[in-house]
Amino acid sequence: MKTLQRVSLNAAVVAAILGLGGCAGMSAQGQNTAVGAGVGAIGGAVLTGGSTAGTLGGAVVGGVIGHEVNK
Repeated sequence: MKTLQRVSLNAAVVAAILGLGGCAGMSAQGQNTAVGAGVGAIGGAVLTGGSTAGTLGGAVVGGVIGHEVNK
């Protein structure tokens, strides 16, 4: 089971890194939102042992925080 969680977490990290590569044409606020969502998803996955709800919740919270940083 731990192997599955490790693979899932690694896949999430790789997806976040690849997704952030598309931020070149975005505004600063859009970039902050995307980075916040990625970091939040990784943090939520780590804190909840890879649960889907924790990952999605972390992404939402991180995205909101990232969106509000430049305001």
